[in-house]
Amino acid sequence: MADFNILGKGTTGNTYDAIVIGSGMCGGIAAKELTEAGLKVLVLERGRMVEHNKDYPTALTDPWDLPLRNMVPLQEQEDYAIQKNLYLFGQDCKHFLVKDSMHPYIQKRPFMWYRGYQMGGRSLLWAKHTWRLSDLDFSANGKEGIGIDWPLRYADIAPWYSHIERYIGVSGNRDGIPNLPDGDFLPPFEMNAFEKSIRHRLADAYSDRQLIIGRMAILTQDHNGRQKCHSRNLCHRGCIFGAYYSSNSVSLPDAAKTGNLTMRPFSVVESLVYNKDSNRIKGVRVIDTETKETVEFYSKIVFLNASTLGSTQILLQSTSDTFPDGLANSSGTLGHYLMDHHALIGAMGGISGMKDTFYYGQRPASVYIPRFRNVQNNDQDYLRGFSFENYTGRSDWDRGASQPGLGAEWKESLTKPGEWWAYFEAYGETLPEYTNQVTLSTSEKDQWGLPVLEIDMAYGENEMKMRTDMQASAVEMLNNAGMEWVMPFDYGAIPGTVIHEMGTARMGNDPKTSVLNKWNQAHDVPNLFITDGSCMASSPCQNPSLTYMALTARACDYAVKQLKAGEI
Repeated sequence: MADFNILGKGTTGNTYDAIVIGSGMCGGIAAKELTEAGLKVLVLERGRMVEHNKDYPTALTDPWDLPLRNMVPLQEQEDYAIQKNLYLFGQDCKHFLVKDSMHPYIQKRPFMWYRGYQMGGRSLLWAKHTWRLSDLDFSANGKEGIGIDWPLRYADIAPWYSHIERYIGVSGNRDGIPNLPDGDFLPPFEMNAFEKSIRHRLADAYSDRQLIIGRMAILTQDHNGRQKCHSRNLCHRGCIFGAYYSSNSVSLPDAAKTGNLTMRPFSVVESLVYNKDSNRIKGVRVIDTETKETVEFYSKIVFLNASTLGSTQILLQSTSDTFPDGLANSSGTLGHYLMDHHALIGAMGGISGMKDTFYYGQRPASVYIPRFRNVQNNDQDYLRGFSFENYTGRSDWDRGASQPGLGAEWKESLTKPGEWWAYFEAYGETLPEYTNQVTLSTSEKDQWGLPVLEIDMAYGENEMKMRTDMQASAVEMLNNAGMEWVMPFDYGAIPGTVIHEMGTARMGNDPKTSVLNKWNQAHDVPNLFITDGSCMASSPCQNPSLTYMALTARACDYAVKQLKAGEI
């Protein structure tokens, strides 16, 4: 572990080559790429410091040593009004999630905003699915006249996908599916016997659907000084082996090794300081959350990676005579076209056979069915498509809580694994809509005196039509896979729930309709780069984090070259 240079409180007048705002998925990559290029970099993080291993308090805690069987008391849950709905929420990881009572926002329509304010951000909690987008995705807007065309294509980003995959370590199989391009993979996790059976049955039933092992940013073999996964499936507590990619375990330590990294936690960004004469950002004004002091830092370039909603909030706060509606917002599109995938719909099924097969450990990888709708032609009554993230297993001893019985024989039966089950959940694309937006409140402020964010989003008619097919497809596939029972589910569609916020500062070729160009550089302000989810022009159904990281590395390469050429 590299020693970190952590900037003390109350320091002013500091100048760096680059400032990176945010330390999560993209901020960590930006810090690593820029420091390795020789730039002196300051990383600003609004939350506390979290160091790999040192600050994972529950990583090795046995289940019986967690208070209340990992449940959080109802009174304490009042501080976590939104976060308590997250599937990971419990005593073992609540410290990686914000208290909503301390960090309010306004839901103009229902929106679940899951957040982790600490060094590493949500890279400590992400699901680690790493899929490439394809030209089916990058060309869809232009072909269909939806939103604006992406300013790049797969060939532009493919080398950077490889760059990130080789660096972070992505396990997976080369499946040869055109609309889900293969990458540079470590060996895949192995499917269990039940999954292999489902795969074969689906292959017999369909020519356009393939069950594949998940492509995960989790190591199946030792890689770059990190240990392979031990199949504990407790990633959300922080992995002491460094088996999954997080900023804390990988990119920030590597950036620190260069000697070019300085980090400053407890730093809420108030605004980006714009110089009208040079048409550049000259610095970043922050509020120290411990001393309440306002401090400014200066740099030649700024990478804004505070998350989709966080980055947009900072831009909206950064007003001036030149940009009265938010920095770099001459297009008027800043804050608009918010997207999130829609999910929580599909079906479950199970069988009573195959009792002579089991599996070892708790594999942290799912199986997956890539998009198969509207691939060759638009043949549905809706646009775009969906994929399936699927989980399987054999029920364990806690099935006894809802199963009648008593006595020694019944208790003995619970010591053996139960029947196989399969869970098929669909993840669908959401179309960009101008009215899905974020704005700043004109009346409510947070504890730092900054306006709170108002979020106004709902899924549209296209998504609702798609959901009908998502559920029907899950039921049909499970029946064709030989399930003895199949039960559909739909837990509702509340935006934000999938935690894939995208849009609000989109990329595009035309400065009149977009905030960023094809290099993630602001059209209006040349030394500003934004590479988190806010840059997305559409929301293909694949998990987006790999694309964010690839765009970040690509933008860093471009920014460094431009800086050295004196163009910025």
